[in-house]
Amino acid sequence: MNLLWLSISLLLFPVIYAQIQTSVSATPRPLVLWHGLGDSHSSVGMLEFSAQIENMHPGIYIHSVYIEEDLDKDRKAGFYGNVNKQLELVAHQLSAVPELENGFDAIGLSQGGQFLRAYVERYNSPPAHNLITFGSQHMGISDIPGCARYDFLCQIARRAAKSAVYGEWAQENVIQAQYFRDPYNLPEYLRTNLFLTSINNEIPEYRNQTFAKNLASLNKLVLVLFTEDKTVVPKESAWFGSEAIPDGNAKQAVLTAKTIVPMRSQPLYQEDWIGLRQLDEKGGVVFKTCRGAHMQMGNCWKELVQEFVGGM
Repeated sequence: MNLLWLSISLLLFPVIYAQIQTSVSATPRPLVLWHGLGDSHSSVGMLEFSAQIENMHPGIYIHSVYIEEDLDKDRKAGFYGNVNKQLELVAHQLSAVPELENGFDAIGLSQGGQFLRAYVERYNSPPAHNLITFGSQHMGISDIPGCARYDFLCQIARRAAKSAVYGEWAQENVIQAQYFRDPYNLPEYLRTNLFLTSINNEIPEYRNQTFAKNLASLNKLVLVLFTEDKTVVPKESAWFGSEAIPDGNAKQAVLTAKTIVPMRSQPLYQEDWIGLRQLDEKGGVVFKTCRGAHMQMGNCWKELVQEFVGGM
């Protein structure tokens, strides 16, 4: 009898093993989310967004990045803190999640997008496969976003950023100041900024080839721009566009229409400081638009999440 069962077991083992392998390979690739300014890792909106993705990709594991587990503190950390230190914290956080060890797709909402790109460039262990950024400020902002009437936390942070945006305190403690790129004061930006200048490899003596290697290793970088975005100035920053550096009289330049330098005309792209050109030339950069104001995603996200998230 034992020999009979052994024979049957040996015959069935390849079938059972194949079924197990199929089950494992059929699990959707995990997803990492990084929320935007004024939100928190498990707010009602983020939980609803995650639930809709889970319905779209049954069985998917989703990790929502947090700086603080407490929701109020996590929201505050989107306004105040040191982005470089927060990135280091998040890198340790992601490396400690067993479900992510073989890689993940990622979605960054607003400033969460450039923060996830910074993670890819600086750390990328575990590695990101596809990265989707919605309305992110990849080339920074040239104006500080406005605030809702009664959002006093935002208003205080905005005043602090605008009053001394390139001062040491703002560059160490005000999140938005750390990606403020003023085309009318570019030398001061290059001298004082420690985050955006770093992830865009703008300082020649500090350029890091690992950043370029890591970004170019992505399968897809999906850049989503909101057509009516008045929060991100310029909105084309979502596509690696920026305001042109003015020539001649700066005051006169302010009065004229702003010229936008598109991604493929940026020195960052043409000289391939961060691997963006290499990624683009292999078909890895995807430009998309959502109709509406900043982060008014409607249903436009669904097609993107269906295509670029949860691959097996």
